[in-house]
Amino acid sequence: MTAILIALAAVLLVVACLAGASVRVLREYERAVVFRLGRLIGRRGPGLIFLIPFVDRMVRVSLRTVTLSIPPQDVITRDNVPARVNAVAYFRVVDPDDSVVKIENFLDATSQIAQTTLRSVLGKAELDTLLAQREELNDSLQQIIDEQTEPWGIKVTTVEIKDVEIPSTMQRAMARQAEAERERRAKIIGAQGEFQAAEKLRAAADVMSGNPTTLQLRYLQTLLEIGADQNSTVVFPLPIDLLKPLLETAQKQGLLPAGEGDPLSRWRPEQQEVK
Repeated sequence: MTAILIALAAVLLVVACLAGASVRVLREYERAVVFRLGRLIGRRGPGLIFLIPFVDRMVRVSLRTVTLSIPPQDVITRDNVPARVNAVAYFRVVDPDDSVVKIENFLDATSQIAQTTLRSVLGKAELDTLLAQREELNDSLQQIIDEQTEPWGIKVTTVEIKDVEIPSTMQRAMARQAEAERERRAKIIGAQGEFQAAEKLRAAADVMSGNPTTLQLRYLQTLLEIGADQNSTVVFPLPIDLLKPLLETAQKQGLLPAGEGDPLSRWRPEQQEVK
């Protein structure tokens, strides 16, 4: 009786081991690529699947998006500027069978092809393009890498350039270039402002020249503006021609000695003959 119980327990143990070896549970994002005696019979899952012990072999494949950090790559741009660039790629498995059968290690293979493509594409671009047009370079990298990984059942969704490091000497040269560009723009804006101000002053002079009263009012307004600062001494130019009518009236009334010629000749500097 004891021998029968031992044999029964051994049989139950073997059955339990076989059942454990034949039953697998796959999560929602997992698929099983099943080989029977070395021959591919297809994918299974998710959920509960059954395998023939010692006959079927299963390879578990995840369908989630993988974040691949591309190591920093030393590149030389088309304008012969050395740079160190690192990037990140996002991809996922869309065909589990091809990712197992057609490539030995799709993760390592995708990493290697991303590194070589990064050096190749960025080596054809100039430094200004690399710094200012990253979106176009990202799209180009994504298309090229995706075309090469498509036969492996891999879909590359996004490639992003994370950082671009350039030598310190080049950084100083770029800073000087940016400073010179800002100075150039400042000078152009200043010159444009002076040109517009000169045009407005010329238009104002044309208006004032048509009416002498306007010029006198402008002088009075200037005096008012100067006096607002509480200055003790005020000096402002006054054309002598404005005093001519007053001096002529004073000569007629005998307040000033009558002279020949222009009554303002005594206040005007004598013209010296230039030899």
